[in-house]
Amino acid sequence: MTGKTYASAADAVADIGRGATLAVGGFGLCGIPDALIEAIANTDATELEVFSNNCGVDGYGLGILLAAGRIRRVTASYVGENKEFARQYLAGELEVELTPQGTLAERLRAGGTGIPAFFTPAGVGSPIADGGMPWRYDPDGSVSIASPPKETRVFGDKRYVLEESINADFALVHAEIGDTAGNLVFDKTAMNFNPLAAMAGKITIAQVENLVEPGEIDPAHVHLPGVFVQRVVHTGPQDRRIEKRTVSSGVRA
Repeated sequence: MTGKTYASAADAVADIGRGATLAVGGFGLCGIPDALIEAIANTDATELEVFSNNCGVDGYGLGILLAAGRIRRVTASYVGENKEFARQYLAGELEVELTPQGTLAERLRAGGTGIPAFFTPAGVGSPIADGGMPWRYDPDGSVSIASPPKETRVFGDKRYVLEESINADFALVHAEIGDTAGNLVFDKTAMNFNPLAAMAGKITIAQVENLVEPGEIDPAHVHLPGVFVQRVVHTGPQDRRIEKRTVSSGVRA
């Protein structure tokens, strides 16, 4: 380790322990911190609470930790591509808080900027605001824990719901380029949640495909400044995965 730079993903996540909260970047399978997730899977960390746009897919990304029974609770906006996720949730093995995607993004950003809560119109008039969403089921299918109602308030002539910000013990992100001072550049769709997750972590760990020295990134091109990043590990080019592959038969009518 030199400054913020760690020799391996295993070294960078070594102090993530039982019950830690994790803000995890990535959008679908784009820009997920796969090397850091695999490194955590090789530790004994369990009872993890995760804040992420999704929970990976079966056998990849956060799906690895999920299948190993390491995750206790998930706050996410999209979970439709993971069969094991659905099984654990419906069997009462996993607590799940579903939240609108934009609300999740703003909760992460607010946590990183010191804003404790904010009002949004998203979810007003639905179980998001009124409560009653099943967070955890009992094995018999009954609801063990339901979401509580949230405060609402009228501004002008419109009603808004109060949402609390997110702060996590650790944030895990993936960047295309990073320097040893922690300044990061994200690639295309990977911009959607990685900068926000990084801001929400008390300790932010970035895996980068290309590691450079300070000054090699044009300051105007920095997407996330190094003040938000405490650890950097060079993991090299990331294997590009396709969540749903659709191909034609090549036969035209």
